[in-house]
Amino acid sequence: MLTAVDHVQLAAPPGSEDLLRAYYIGVLGMTETPKPPALAARGGCWFEAGDVRLHLGTERDFRPARKAHPGLRATGIDAFAARLAAHGAPVAWDGLLPGYRRFHSEDPVGNRLEFLEPV
Repeated sequence: MLTAVDHVQLAAPPGSEDLLRAYYIGVLGMTETPKPPALAARGGCWFEAGDVRLHLGTERDFRPARKAHPGLRATGIDAFAARLAAHGAPVAWDGLLPGYRRFHSEDPVGNRLEFLEPV
């Protein structure tokens, strides 16, 4: 029986770890989780905030995820959207999901991210 999602993995180009840290830590407010040494040798970064865990793994032939994406719950979504916009991240509001306020954005390597808050 499934009980929870442990993490979501997104891809990133090799050598983008500092760019990812600046965004996921500095903009989204997540913290970096150390990777086990055997996995750290592969590159990439792991981040978490509360129960949310995102793993960014490097991929030589990287292409950003434009459709597939994690849906991340947020509180104070208007202020959160303003924070992302102030850091130069795109914010595209979408009112099509009943019961939620939500917007789509993308990380600095082009992966699609959805942020939503129940209303």
